[in-house]
Amino acid sequence: MESSKKGIRALKISLAVLLVTSLLQLGVFVLSGSVALLADTIHNFSDALTAVPLWVAFILSRRTATRAYNYGFGRAEDLAGLFIIAMVALSAIVAAAESVVRIFQPQPLSNLGWVLAAGLIGFAGNEIVAVYRIRVGKEIGSAALVADGVHARTDGFTSLAVVAGVIGVWLGFPLADPIIGILISAAIFVLLWGTARDIGRRLLDGVDPELLGRVEDAIAPIAPVKSTVKLRWSGHRLHVEIIAPVDPHWTMSEVAGLRHRLEETVRASIRNVGSVTIVAS
Repeated sequence: MESSKKGIRALKISLAVLLVTSLLQLGVFVLSGSVALLADTIHNFSDALTAVPLWVAFILSRRTATRAYNYGFGRAEDLAGLFIIAMVALSAIVAAAESVVRIFQPQPLSNLGWVLAAGLIGFAGNEIVAVYRIRVGKEIGSAALVADGVHARTDGFTSLAVVAGVIGVWLGFPLADPIIGILISAAIFVLLWGTARDIGRRLLDGVDPELLGRVEDAIAPIAPVKSTVKLRWSGHRLHVEIIAPVDPHWTMSEVAGLRHRLEETVRASIRNVGSVTIVAS
């Protein structure tokens, strides 16, 4: 419950910051007509709105398990991640199409100083959001929130690309603006690959091998020989299963003591642990 509250609070704050950033950039686009700035503004708007499904997913994850959904609703976060990927891809396509049109039908730019300022505003707003989302995402174990933070950070650097486009126009190369718009769209697609991979791994019950190694190393001193560990994410909770072969002559009290020590060790070695299932075989 507490981790979900932290995630929702992070989304609220970052949503407000990105909306203000996007509105400021939109105002400058109306004054200047910079297509590179439009590409960045569209993407920032979509990035702000993708916080909404993730917000809903955090609310769902707080619901208790039911007979139909025995493991709860944690996977809603990963489904929200898929929606985020789709929305970002759509924004990249729109921005790229507009940039291509401007190459063949160039339009004069004005108020370049304001465009430069808007690019810097976009970078600052996205970097603030990125730092906050990544920090909270790592703290609560939410891959979707961390991915959204990395996404915001990349958006910040694409805002700096808008600044590069303005400098290109100042140097007498007006096509720099739509070309930068296309480059921004390409950068978005490159980012999508890494985000889709991370979300897809969660959906397929994949985990970071280093995380699995940490758990195995932590329980090695107390676990019976040939014990095995399995991990799976459900939203921002990590569920652990340990199969421990025990001596058939052990008493029930000895088995219960082993289970208790193993669970305590697991919870002390990694964060964001959900259920810990220990099977004494």
